[in-house]
Amino acid sequence: MTNAIRILGLDPGLRCTGWGVVSVEGSRLTHVAHGTIRPDDKLPLSDRLLAMFEAVSAILEEHRPHEAAIEETFVNNNPSSTLKLGHARAAAMIAPARAGLLVAEYAATVVKKAVVGTGGADKTQVGFMVRRLLPTAGDPSSDAADALAVAICHAHARTARKGAAA
Repeated sequence: MTNAIRILGLDPGLRCTGWGVVSVEGSRLTHVAHGTIRPDDKLPLSDRLLAMFEAVSAILEEHRPHEAAIEETFVNNNPSSTLKLGHARAAAMIAPARAGLLVAEYAATVVKKAVVGTGGADKTQVGFMVRRLLPTAGDPSSDAADALAVAICHAHARTARKGAAA
């Protein structure tokens, strides 16, 4: 019997939501799967959010993660865009919450620091490190790489919490 924990990482967006599943056993990380969710942008917002919820639900059903982690909303200069991103985050978070999973939230700078070593890393650096840490992941899109980075960040945070509790 294995003590491996599967973690679903999510990088939400209305046009494209990245997702990635990793398995962690001790300090060993293993790539399980990754991809992107791209609702039809011609659909009304409510239908796009429903499509995202249903896609995340299908990922949960297929890969059976034990926990989930999501990137926090980045507040930008356009309040309307920030609000829509918040809706996308909610749609992505509800599926794992409904399945009874812990859904941890991490700021983008925390994710970047966990994976690259600096909170100011760019997408290219994050993708490079994800490919290094999870070589069997191949060459994921930037959205999927960001989601895998969120899962890796959560795996590191879990390990740190377990170490502190011991």
